[in-house]
Amino acid sequence: MKRGELYRVYKGAKNDPKKHRVFLIVSRQTLIDQSFSSVICAPVYSQYGGIPTQVEVGEDEGLKHDSAIFCDELISIHKSMLTDYIGALPADKMEDVNTAMRGKLRCKIRIALAVE
Repeated sequence: MKRGELYRVYKGAKNDPKKHRVFLIVSRQTLIDQSFSSVICAPVYSQYGGIPTQVEVGEDEGLKHDSAIFCDELISIHKSMLTDYIGALPADKMEDVNTAMRGKLRCKIRIALAVE
């Protein structure tokens, strides 16, 4: 199991209307390799809103159609649920994911600092 891999998960989130959803592993590799039972993942949706926290993906990454990774909807998924391997993102797409996640975290930090 590696950072940047895509997996199809059955009922990844309780409120998800779809039976299956594809997720991208975004946890740091050092945490994935340790004995933690879960990893942080970003869901993949079939729509793309063009916002900075979304990364476009598609057939080149092993998906059936054009989609987007939503880096602003991170969830923890038990490793045992990540069994249906789809593919892995190339380095340039992972850099796009890193940029999208940095933007999300920067926003949260600013909000936290503004409240203090």
